[in-house]
Amino acid sequence: MQAFDIEVVFGNSRILHGVDFTAKPGEITAIVGPNGSGKTTLLRAMTGEIPHSGKVLLNEENVAGMKPWQLAAIRGVQPQTTNIAFPFTVFEIVRLGLSTGLAAAEGDLPLRALDKVDLSGFGNRMYQDLSGGEQQRVQLARVLAQIWQPVIDGMPRWLILDEPVASLDIGHQFTVMDLTRDFAARGGGVVTVMHDLNLTAMFADKVVLMQSGQIAAQGSPKEVLTDANLALTYGCPLPVNTAPHDGTPFLLPQARPAQPI
Repeated sequence: MQAFDIEVVFGNSRILHGVDFTAKPGEITAIVGPNGSGKTTLLRAMTGEIPHSGKVLLNEENVAGMKPWQLAAIRGVQPQTTNIAFPFTVFEIVRLGLSTGLAAAEGDLPLRALDKVDLSGFGNRMYQDLSGGEQQRVQLARVLAQIWQPVIDGMPRWLILDEPVASLDIGHQFTVMDLTRDFAARGGGVVTVMHDLNLTAMFADKVVLMQSGQIAAQGSPKEVLTDANLALTYGCPLPVNTAPHDGTPFLLPQARPAQPI
């Protein structure tokens, strides 16, 4: 997935300033940065949700010339929030993803997708009755059903996620991130907006750090998540790998053993 010279203007405000972006299949690319830095705007521009200038390529094909069904066959998008105006069951929501994918004949796939996000047995529940975190996982199951196989006919498919762990407890954050790691390990590409820098450091292959509508740094987590980069971008001291001086407990999610999928 590549983007060249992406600019977004809302009214008199220029939100993105000629951003170039590259993500590779087989990797998790995390877009991080403070609020208002342009993370979600970049993602929405690359998925065609908002007007923009520049060019976006998906598997080396210009998305501007692709039909919606062609895009739906190779990339699934989970937005930051999803509003459902009418009552649907969880199973019906997940089926929406399956109906736009290439595996509609696999009738048990929605149940398998729900199992992946730790929602087995939720299929007949009403979507509106779920907690915010549960709804978020249902939407991820919908996206998974849409692009269940990470590679089709030798071509990678793409998970494009906007803050997929924002409303989740730490256990389900790991559930989601393990899913992204498995998808990438099997040849698919993952592009995700993240706020949690610890999870980013733990799971991302590449980090794109944004500030004021531009890319401030990009590279591996070790290259990007440095004291200097973070202090400059977030506007406050953020010493990396430094324990609190007063003995306050702190968590190291990187110490968690890898989990099989």
